[in-house]
Formats: sequence, structure tokens, C-alpha cells
Amino acid sequence: MTSLNLNGIRSAASKGVEDWIAATGPDCICVQEVKAQAVDIEGKFDTLAGMPGAFHFAQKKGYSGVGIYSRHEPSDVIVGFDPEEFDAEGRYVEARFDTPARKLSIISSYFPSGSSGEDRQAAKFRFLAKMHSHLMRLKGEREFVLCGDINIAHRKEDLKNWRSNQKNSGFTPEERAWMDMLLAETDTGGIKDVYRCLQPDTTDTCYTWWSNRGQAYANNVGWRLDYHLATPALAALARAESIYKGEKFSDHAPVTVGYDLSL
Repeated sequence: MTSLNLNGIRSAASKGVEDWIAATGPDCICVQEVKAQAVDIEGKFDTLAGMPGAFHFAQKKGYSGVGIYSRHEPSDVIVGFDPEEFDAEGRYVEARFDTPARKLSIISSYFPSGSSGEDRQAAKFRFLAKMHSHLMRLKGEREFVLCGDINIAHRKEDLKNWRSNQKNSGFTPEERAWMDMLLAETDTGGIKDVYRCLQPDTTDTCYTWWSNRGQAYANNVGWRLDYHLATPALAALARAESIYKGEKFSDHAPVTVGYDLSL
């Protein structure tokens, strides 16, 4: 299962992302920042490498948008989780693969960035509060893995310049505390950071995003912003992880986790 922020599906397609998906053959790929509308997808990107997609588009053109491409037909697709505010931004799609013996969801989500100013940082905090409540409800009902760009580096090991970024969006104490709460072994947590379950100590090799400014990519001045967040039973089925940097389809790298799981 792969997660990739495309930074525009048309841009990523022009850089060969479909050939890479076909070659690597994931059962499922969760994508973020599609930056397209339904009319742009139909007949062009509604299927990738033979996998049909399900999407949540933003109302604003060229903005946000998420999707899930899967080799297996879901039993249901849930689009959006917060009709009051954030569903207009196209940030959540959930594919369910339920059987009589289990309830299983794969979620693609794109968390807001607060880097453009105080208003968007405040919106990000509202999103985090709503997402936490949603995930706790979901955890009580079913197993899930949320794949996505969550726009938070949790620990100092998750970004190169952690000292100078402690007041910047994506590494504020409040955002890191939200991650602490989500991952804690408590009633308000219990979610697993799957990459860190498999690779607890990596630093320079864990980054998944690099700024387009300066020589960030060439110098590996990166952040780990892309995650697989799973319920404990599902995280326990994770066997291997990889962050692919052989080609650059986006300013993010694809994060793949192999699970001992049949959809």
C-alpha cells in the first residue's frame, strides 16, 4: 500500500508516475493534492495502472483533492468527514473493504498546511481536533489505515532543521502534542505510526518532502510529512517499508508499506 502527495495529478503523470505504479504494483495507492476536478479526471485519470479510483475533490479549482486507487473493489466509499467546514476542501476519502468476518477501511487524507498565515494555522488546529474525534470514533468500530500527507513532523528526527523550525507550522509544540495524543496508549490515542514501528530510529533517510526553495532536495534538507497511521491490529501486519527516491514525481516521495493482508 502506497501513499503519495502528487502535487498535481497532471504534473505527476507527466513525470511518469503511472509507469512507476504499474512497475511496483501496489494493491492500493492513496494520493493527495490531486489539484483537479471531476471533469479533469474523467477519461484520463479515473483509472491509473489499471486501478479504478475514488475521489474527494475540492470546490476550489486547482486545490487539494484526494483519491484512492485500488485493485480490489471496495464494499463502500465514504467521501468527506466534516460537512461543516473541511469537506469543501477535498481532504478525505475512505474505501471500505468489509466482509462478514471484518470491518476494514483505507483512508486517503490531506491535512491542511498552516504555513501561509495565522488564519490557516487556526484552521489546521480545528481540522486536527475534528480529525482526532473522527478517528477515535472510527477506531471503536473498525480497523483502518490512514495514508496521507498530514503536514506534521512528529519528532526532531523527522526533519533536518528541527531547532530552527520549532515555531513554524508543521513542527509547533501544539501539532507535535496532537501526534503524541494520537499515538499514546490511552483512550484518546492508540493509533500506530507504521513507519516508526518498522524504522524507529532513522533520521536523514526518513524524509518524504523537500522544499522547492534553494537546494533542499539536493542537500536532503527534508521533512517526514507523509504517514501510514493504523489501528494496532492492522499495524501489526506491516512487514516492510520503503520511501522511493529513485525518481521525482512531486515534491513528496511515495511511502510504501507492505501489509500481510488480503483486501
